[in-house]
Amino acid sequence: MNFVTNLLLATVRMAIPILFIAIGEMYSERAGMVNIGLEGLAAIGSLVGFLMCFITGSTWLGIFCGALVGIAVNMIYAFATINLCANHTVYGMAINIFAPALASFIYRVYFGKGSDLSQITLMKGLGIPGLKNIPLVGELLFNQTPMVYLAFLLVIFTAVFFRRTRSGLNYRAVGENPKAAATLGINVIGVKYLSCVICGALAGIGGAYLTTCYSNTYTEGNIAGRGFIALAAVIFGRWSAGGILLACLFFGFCDALQIRLQVAGLGIPYQFFQMIPFAATILALTLIGGRKLGPKAAGKPYRKEER
Repeated sequence: MNFVTNLLLATVRMAIPILFIAIGEMYSERAGMVNIGLEGLAAIGSLVGFLMCFITGSTWLGIFCGALVGIAVNMIYAFATINLCANHTVYGMAINIFAPALASFIYRVYFGKGSDLSQITLMKGLGIPGLKNIPLVGELLFNQTPMVYLAFLLVIFTAVFFRRTRSGLNYRAVGENPKAAATLGINVIGVKYLSCVICGALAGIGGAYLTTCYSNTYTEGNIAGRGFIALAAVIFGRWSAGGILLACLFFGFCDALQIRLQVAGLGIPYQFFQMIPFAATILALTLIGGRKLGPKAAGKPYRKEER
């Protein structure tokens, strides 16, 4: 029972950074912006979040600065794809190359190449009185860090926004048919830039979560493919907030399971267990992901002057 409880707790913790990044990508794709640079945005957010927390001692400031740097880096992608109508995939991959390299450079400049791993104090948990005492469920949902609660609230807000509000309908129209949306008076360019701001902020927060709430050190490559898994979670979740939440919990479970199998002493090379989250991602996309297409104008350039 302790194994199951610890596995479920680890599932929630590991799903949260993927959830932040995936919700950010959902906002991006709903406006027609297919951003595959999530890995890079999370990497720079992770480093800046750790660095600001190390300097100031404030995890909240680290999270905030992680969001800011995510926005700043994502503006490169936004300007190139929106104003210059460049290829989304090319500039997304450029972010994946540029941002981790920049994070590595900043870390080595500040801490030195041969220094020991520096550590910070992680964000403290916030238990909800009464509810946290419920067996199993209380520990899973009501005795977590504030960032976990924020992630679940973000899912609820996103679901209501896209399904129950006129602004959400206008937002979705930009990703489905931007020219038709423009004829209705919707600021297509403004919505696309807003989507890049939201995506950059949430991807940066997802990266900063890893170094301020999950691990108290920063190491190169700590994102470990979570940006690409988040991209798959958007497809697996059918571009809906609830579906993305379930997809992220599934991938978080696979990640938590592979870590526990590594230390179980089964005599199997640990590299085999590290494959589990990625194998699950490929399997999920093969069985479910391709059955429904996303926004029709996703990844397509929008030229205002064209009819």
